[in-house]
Amino acid sequence: MTDLWLILAPILLADVLNPVLFALLVFAAGTARPVLTSCAALLGHTLAYLAVGVVLALGLEQISGLLANPSTLDFVVELIIGLFIIGIALWTGKSSSESTETADQGMSPAKALGMGAVINLIGLPFAVPYVGAISQILKVHLDPWAAFFALLSYNLLYALPFTVVPLLVLIMGKRSRPILEKINGFLTKAADSVLPWLIGLLGLALVADALAFLLTGTPLIAV
Repeated sequence: MTDLWLILAPILLADVLNPVLFALLVFAAGTARPVLTSCAALLGHTLAYLAVGVVLALGLEQISGLLANPSTLDFVVELIIGLFIIGIALWTGKSSSESTETADQGMSPAKALGMGAVINLIGLPFAVPYVGAISQILKVHLDPWAAFFALLSYNLLYALPFTVVPLLVLIMGKRSRPILEKINGFLTKAADSVLPWLIGLLGLALVADALAFLLTGTPLIAV
């Protein structure tokens, strides 16, 4: 398990660079009940992320047999997906970040819970580190409960840094707003720099793997 976390730790660090979630929490912190609303938004995101992780893990387990004996068509599809991902990376790198909107004072904790889940689902096509983490958990062939505990631990550690929002609001009140805005700006800049590279590297890996199989009959990425 220790060896697994040596691999998961750097993946988690990359995954935490989520300015969209942090912006949502800052948004929620400007409502009438900032602590409860921001906690609800984080809980909604975490529950959705965990549920999606379980579904992805089950799906990867189901298709592992097919991936062990891939056909030429599989690699053609992989090539197309890789090119599409590279296109997303280039587009993401060029697009500018949107500014945080003014908080909706009428947002309820229940609405924030749902928004947290929705934000998670919208961002799934870019959840490259999370898919990598699930793949690593499956590779070590843990029993089902141990694998679920590893996935749950990953999600709790993912959520931990974002608890700074409700904690700062609880301690400092409205004075926390400028600090949260600065953190949000830093995360946005960091994500703008790192995420396009992560997505682009994944696309390049898929394209290289597909071309290697189509040209030589041997893929680069072993399953």
